[in-house]
Amino acid sequence: MANKSSVFDMIGPVMIGPSSSHTAGVVRIARAAIRVLGGIPDEATVTFYNSFARTYEGHGSDRAILGGLMDFNTDDPKIKNALEIATERGLIYKFKSIGNSSVHHPNTIKLNLRKGDSQIEVVGESLGGGVINISEVDGFVANFSAQNHTLIIKADDISGAIAFISSVIAQEKTNIATMSVSRKGKNDIACHVIEMDSGIREITTQYLKSLPWIKQLIYIPHIDL
Repeated sequence: MANKSSVFDMIGPVMIGPSSSHTAGVVRIARAAIRVLGGIPDEATVTFYNSFARTYEGHGSDRAILGGLMDFNTDDPKIKNALEIATERGLIYKFKSIGNSSVHHPNTIKLNLRKGDSQIEVVGESLGGGVINISEVDGFVANFSAQNHTLIIKADDISGAIAFISSVIAQEKTNIATMSVSRKGKNDIACHVIEMDSGIREITTQYLKSLPWIKQLIYIPHIDL
């Protein structure tokens, strides 16, 4: 069933910049990515694809992505000076552009981020009106909106894993809105991405993390991106 559009989606967000796709959506992709990383990065390589590759400087997407990586809100006036602020704060960044990629959405950004010893790769799509889709995390299909409470679990590809994880979440009295599972090969690590209508307790995430077949768990509570 297709997701229904809200009034917010149709009107668009309060934001800095001329275009919701090129500014608000870009800020939100970055803010979602730093929550996957676990904090503001020390280094960032940003690759703009297709439409973004051709217009990111003129439409302010370069400032928007850095503002989001520093966790600025979409309407934060500091976004206008994000290039200078990033340099002042010691954020090392590099921009790349690929103008003709048939496998990517017209408004796609890939973020390679590092914070200390942690590194991630996140691919996000700006769908218009400030709405985003995080399409990939570390090469796994993700497809989450960052509008709900989200669990990202990398685990051994074992029989019954999906049912077990779902049963644990069910004990929290929360409803699973979407769930996707992808893997890079048979019996390889699987990535479970679960969007939930309400949050779960820390004791539950700690329990899941303690299981030997779960290799990594990232919990992103709902926030106003």
